Amino acid sequence: MSSVAAELNIRGIVQGVGFRYFCYRRALELNLSGWARNNPDGSVSAHVEGARGDIEAYIADLKVGPRSASVQDVRVQWADFTGRYDRFDITV
Repeated sequence: MSSVAAELNIRGIVQGVGFRYFCYRRALELNLSGWARNNPDGSVSAHVEGARGDIEAYIADLKVGPRSASVQDVRVQWADFTGRYDRFDITV
């Protein structure tokens, strides 16, 4: 199975509710690499790399989020796999 990447922007109540940690945990469970960070506008951005099916499952989970979050929208832009990331990080 070939690897791909996706740039994600998640909007709603997604800051101060453990959303980046949720992103991190799910990425580890799905063997995805990349990062997640808070944005000044209240959204969360993420870059993930791995198998397309695993990323699709990841996106489905992010649309629900942790119990304390309220996700309104997940925007996805598919990209080429870079191989730059060997793990998933929460960035500032």
